[in-house]
This record gives sequence, structure tokens and C-alpha cells, in this order.
Amino acid sequence: MTTFQKTGCGLCLQSCGLEIMVENNRIVKVRPDKDNLRSQGYVCRKGMKIAHLQHNAQRLTRPLKKMAGGFEPLDWDNALGEISEKLKGILKQHGPESLALVAGGSGGCQLGGRFSGRLLFSLGSKYLYTALGQEWTGRQHVRGKVYGNQPLFHHPDHHRTEVLLGLGWNGWSSHGMPRTRAYLKALSEDPDRHLIIIDPRPSETARYADIHLALTPGSDALLLKAMIAIILEQGWQDEDFIRDHTDGLAEVTAILSEFPIKEALSVCGLDYEQVKEVCRLFTSRRSAVMSDLGVLMNRHSTLVSFLEEILLAVTGRMGAAGGNVFTGTLSPYGVHTPAEDPATWRTRATDIPAIMGVFPPNVLPEEIDSGRADRIRAVIVSGANPLRSYADTKAYERAFKNLDLLVVVDVALSETAALAHYVLPSRTAYESFDNSFWSFNFPEIFFQLRHPVIEPAPETRELGWIMTSLAKRLGVVPPIPQSLKEAARGDLGEFGKQLGGYIKATPQAMLTLPFVLAETLGEVMASPHQAFLWGLLWSAPAPIKEAMARAGFPEGPDQAGVALKAILENRQGIWLGLLDPDRNLDFVATNDNRILFNDPELMDWMIHVTPQSETLDLAPDPAFPLVLMAGWHMDATANTLMRDPAWNRGRRVGCLAVHTDDAENLGLTDGDKALLITKAGQVEAEVQINPFTRAGMVLMPQGFGLDFGDETVGVNVNLLTDAGHRDRLAGTPYHRRVPCRLERI
Repeated sequence: MTTFQKTGCGLCLQSCGLEIMVENNRIVKVRPDKDNLRSQGYVCRKGMKIAHLQHNAQRLTRPLKKMAGGFEPLDWDNALGEISEKLKGILKQHGPESLALVAGGSGGCQLGGRFSGRLLFSLGSKYLYTALGQEWTGRQHVRGKVYGNQPLFHHPDHHRTEVLLGLGWNGWSSHGMPRTRAYLKALSEDPDRHLIIIDPRPSETARYADIHLALTPGSDALLLKAMIAIILEQGWQDEDFIRDHTDGLAEVTAILSEFPIKEALSVCGLDYEQVKEVCRLFTSRRSAVMSDLGVLMNRHSTLVSFLEEILLAVTGRMGAAGGNVFTGTLSPYGVHTPAEDPATWRTRATDIPAIMGVFPPNVLPEEIDSGRADRIRAVIVSGANPLRSYADTKAYERAFKNLDLLVVVDVALSETAALAHYVLPSRTAYESFDNSFWSFNFPEIFFQLRHPVIEPAPETRELGWIMTSLAKRLGVVPPIPQSLKEAARGDLGEFGKQLGGYIKATPQAMLTLPFVLAETLGEVMASPHQAFLWGLLWSAPAPIKEAMARAGFPEGPDQAGVALKAILENRQGIWLGLLDPDRNLDFVATNDNRILFNDPELMDWMIHVTPQSETLDLAPDPAFPLVLMAGWHMDATANTLMRDPAWNRGRRVGCLAVHTDDAENLGLTDGDKALLITKAGQVEAEVQINPFTRAGMVLMPQGFGLDFGDETVGVNVNLLTDAGHRDRLAGTPYHRRVPCRLERI
């Protein structure tokens, strides 16, 4: 009898628990997993449709090579051999800076992705471009300055939060925390708790808010300055927290003591008394901030993140019960790469430093087409689709056609794969062992390992196997003694001891640890991913090992093996660790454990954002009087992962959301075709009169314009975005405020 198998969604960072029924090697039924410790039976419609991710006509099943007449299949040995030889030649002639990796994929497939990064680094390059550089790096640059470690991630202690301030966050559609919709409903129904949403439009989340601050699009920095000034003016700041935990806030206080609050709020289009009430609620209750792409992909994005940290510090909400807390993870979200460190690489043509170890995809076409001798000449794309996911599609098309070598590793023949010299077929989220590291619980650390539930096509491989095979051919895997391979077949505690000795004698083995484990434990487990998971448990930093001990896993050499066994036996996920809520600020990594607000560049930026400067900068361009929000989250979007349009059958998709007033002014009705024009380009789109926008603002979703057979599904919004329209420090795009105009066809 066919039964349901426990697994997890592989489409976003939440990785909600699922149960899947498979018949004849096809997913035939999907339901939420009530036993999942984190999602508890919660799932969105995307998760319920994952059969369309797994089974579609564009699945890759064999390695492919671009020839004059199109792609031709070839075997793995020849594919890996040709790619490695071409890459060796490029690296020998032009050096490691000529190679870049574009890594992506879904939020639920991060274990395999670690192999891709290690291949890049072991070849001597640090040019890693990921979606983090599209969204989060400005915020993490700030956290590096403030807390001393760029990969530090904090999140609302949402179960104990009494006032949640959503800053550019449309959680109803984009999620961002466990069981988001259930949480928002419960929050809105609780008379003792408050939801405050800062968003220019009446978003899907704003309808649940107690207070909605519908500010002028792009005026977030001015609003946050005004809020902090109100708190200081009213004496609502937490002086004890400021004294005991921070340095540099005295200068902030001096700057904002004379700030023209009402003039600033007038530019924001907001009422002073309403904003003052928000500040009163925030400072009088257990409160937290949840920020997202509405500010991270908007004007002054890095500055807004700095002001967010000032707000949390001034009010004493960092590391506090119900406030913003640092969450734990088995594998860090990146590495600390401060710009002032000489070891931190910078892009050559655009001079942007790595943040958290990654670079912004916005600048990659410029780096390829710069004409410099040290330009990027070879790119490996692993589980990403830059031609639909990142700004300025036309620039990407031109640049990728100019590469000496483009290798794409993916599960489907995407628009990016169609341009590649070689395409390698990796297994899907349901054919591999994989997981997400992004667990935003507190104080628990959640972990779930997805097991294969579908028998893969014979010529597909786990991503870790592909990257390990390339690493071996490129000569970056150190010799592995036979004794270590034999030890992998015995006790894991003893294997760990021998592995430690091997790494001590062969230091370069630590850099290539995923490949070493794939060649040892991976042979025993028949999965490089599963082997590397043990390696992460074995090499976890001390705070995570302490958290694992609090959760009941034994301290010492057997901890990793016991934890791995528990993970494998509990497909619904486990509580892997337990953080100490009373020592949350121990995560602060500055020299004296104090939170710092003395960065000259950020302070100068803050000073120069004034009501006068913003009035000028926010004035609409007569040629482009509307604002396009490029990348609207909605139930019918799943980035570019859900390629088969059948998953949205019966729904209107890829439409342009327009406010009633704007439609009337232009003589448009629902379902009409209109021409949407920006400085970067123009597209024809179907108009949808929509209640979730505002006059002067139009919305277009991300993840459409996909080529599926003879059909193009929806409109590619990145034909309208300019890669140069970006944050001055992080290079993140200003997708949430793209000047545009709309013309009736």
C-alpha cells in the first residue's frame, strides 16, 4: 500500500514540513505535515504544488554541450574532462580572479550549495555572486559595523513580542517567519498585542495591522530618523541599555536633537500624532522590528538598516525578551569580510567589496564586459537563473555571450542554461539529501534533512557529487590516505579523531572538507550531502555545540554522530539546539562586546538625508511619473523555480497591478493591455485593477517571462530594471522604486 513520506518544501527559506505520496515514481499527493516541529501542519499553496517543480518537460536528465546546431548529450566523463581542461587553461592564463560563481537555488537546498562555494574558493577565486547580494548585504554590512560580524542575523522573538513593527515587510505573501499567516491572524486578533506596518501601499499584510503608516514610497530613512528623534524628544529611550551596551549613540542623539520632525513627516506624507503613537507603543511594550525587501531593495537601503539598528538600541530591544534576538544555525550564513581588511576582495571594474563573502549580482555584467585584462572570463552558475532573477536581463544576455566558458548546473533547462557552453543535470530537492539552514526560531535551533523520495534519472547527480568530481579533476582535493577511507566504515567518533589528525597534517584539507568527506564518508553513505552534514555537526563552533548539549546531545566526540542519527531517524525535523535566552548579546563580536554606532560613512550618510534633500530627490520625473514595484510577492509567484505554468492553471498571472485612479486617468480597464516603460526598457503587460496598490504606484511580480516550450509565461520584470539603479555601498538594486510610465495600447 502506498503511504505518505515525510519531507519538506524546497521553495523558500521556511521549508515547511510536507507529506508526499509517490506512485510510479511521481508525486501524486501532497499534504502539510502536522508532526513537523516548526511548521506544525502549516503550508502555503506553493508547497502544495511542488509536484510541478519535480515533474516538468524541461527537466535535465543528461549532461549537454553546446554545438553549432544546438545542444548535444555527452557522458559525464567527457563533460567533466572538457570543462576542467578549459577551466584550467583560463585560470593558468588569467589567474583565479577570472572565475566567478553564481550560486542560488531555493531556500531549501543549501547543503549541496556549500560544495559549489568550496570549489570556487579552493581554485583561488572569491568572486561569489548570490541572491544574498541582491537583497541582504547592505543590512549585513551594517551588522558587521555595529555587532562586529557580518553574518550575524537577528529576528523578532515573535512568540513573546507584544508590538511587531513590520518595516517594508509583506509577510502575508513573502512569509519570513514560521507559520506566518497563522501568526499574523493570531496577532491581529489579540487585543493585548499590536501589529504596525510601514508600507507605502495597503499590502496584504497591512489589512491585519492595528496601525498602517502608508508613507511616501522611498521615504523610509526620513521616517526612521523622525521616529528616533520623537523617542529622544519624549525621553522614551532606554538609558540603561544605551549606557551598558553601546558606544557612539551620543553623537546620534546630538544629530537628531535638532531634527525637524514634523517637516520630515510631511515629506513622508504621515501624521505626527499617529507616528508619535507608534513610537509610544514601541517603547512601552515588548517590541521588535521585522524588515524585508520593501526597504532592502529601496532608496537608502543600507542607511535604513543602520537606522533600524539605532532604533533597536535606543529602545533597548536587542537581545531582550520579545525584542530582536540573534538566532542560531548549524552553518553560518556567510563569512565576515570587512571592507577595510586587505584580504577582502573587491570587484575590479565597480570597486565593491565582498559583504558576508558575496558580491551583488547587479555588477556582474559590468565585470564581464569591462574590457579589463583582469575581467571575469569564466562563470559557473549553480542552481540559479540570472537571466530572470537579477536586474537588467539584456545586460546579462550580452555579458554571458562574451564569456570564454559558461557552465550551468541545474535541474531544468532554464533561460540561463540555454546560453551555456555546458549544462550539467543535478538532482532536485526530492531526489537528494538536502536542507535549509535558515531556522528563525528562538531559543530553539531547528533542523530537518530531506530524504530522496523520487528515484532520479540515471544520469543526474547530487550537486555535491558534481562539484566534488570537478574538484578532483581540477587537482584541488589533497591526497586522502587509505586509512581514513577505511575509518569511514567504522565508528564515527573514531573517524572524527582520524579526520582531525589528517587536517592537522594537511591544513588545505579544511578548505576542501566537503570533498574530503564526499570521498570518505560519502562513499559509505552513498551521498556526499549526508557526509558533509556529519562534517558540519563535527566542526560546529563552540556556541552551537553548547546549544546542542542543552538540547540533550552528549558533549564530546560522539555528539556529531548521535545528532546525525537523530536527524536521519526523524524526518519531520528535530530541535538540534537550544540557545540561552539570557546570554543572547554574547553573540556580539566586537572587541569589548559593545554595540558600535561610530562608522563615519554611515553617520555622514544619515546627516545628509534631510527633508530638503528628500523633497528634491523624491520629486517625480515628468517623463516617468509613476513608481514601479518590481518584484511583487503573491500566491502565484515562486521566483523562477516553478517553471511549469500548470501550477497556476486557472489564475491570472504575471499581470501589472494598477490602482483604480491611475487606470481611470489612462482610460484603462481590467484586462486591457498597456505599455510599461522605464529607462531600462519597455514591456507589454495585462492590466489588473488591484486593491493592494496605491495611486501613483504599479506592481509587477518577479519570476515570470519564463520560456516553457513554445510559450512565454508572463512578463520578465527585469527587462525594466537597470543594474546601475542600486545602493551606493552594497550594490543592491532599488527594485521597490523604479520610475516608470504607463501608456494605453
